[in-house]
Amino acid sequence: MAMIELQGVHRDFRVGEQTVHALDDINLTIRAGEYVSIMGPSGSGKSTLLNLIGLLDRATRGRYLLDGQDVTTLDDVAQAEVRNRRIGFVFQAFHLVPRLTAAQNIELPLILAGVPREQREPRVRRALEAMNLLERAHHKPDQLSGGQRQRVAIARATVNEPRVLLADEPTGNLDRKSGRDVIDILESLNRHGITLVVVTHDSDIGGRARRRLHMLDGRIETDHHPDGDRHA
Repeated sequence: MAMIELQGVHRDFRVGEQTVHALDDINLTIRAGEYVSIMGPSGSGKSTLLNLIGLLDRATRGRYLLDGQDVTTLDDVAQAEVRNRRIGFVFQAFHLVPRLTAAQNIELPLILAGVPREQREPRVRRALEAMNLLERAHHKPDQLSGGQRQRVAIARATVNEPRVLLADEPTGNLDRKSGRDVIDILESLNRHGITLVVVTHDSDIGGRARRRLHMLDGRIETDHHPDGDRHA
């Protein structure tokens, strides 16, 4: 079943007098439960593609279907609701709220989704336990290690039980051991059914995905698929 379907997607930016084609005629289908890595040099369009899939950006042209729903023409409020309920994000820079504790950061998506307090507390606790962070529940981000902060970010990204998890350079700010731990967690979530898309410049990490896309100049140059290599 197609979870993500991009049809003839372009994303253009104006830089001075020039138009930059960040995404150039992207056609891509990702099935439910797939584990996909997106690699390519800096400026190839991989983060732009991830942001568009995550409804953090809009296509200049083309269509985007998420779970069969055309989300291209939804207004900002409707897109935000879809994003909060169906998509989780993990970023290189963590993007935790500095003044909030680990538990409060994890609780944020539940508050935005209107989940009642009596339901939020047990769900936050389960998320903390799953990430081995229960003893750090009341610590703020500056009291946590990089690996712990990324685990808080993963817990926050998954507390609403999204269908899709998007990770943009999730190990970029971590030491090697912490990075391996984070990738192990993400892969475990994928084994439990979540669709996982990881942008990375690290070929070792990208090579762990069952399906590997390589981008160049805003296009998908190669698509190494478990059903056999397919070239874009």
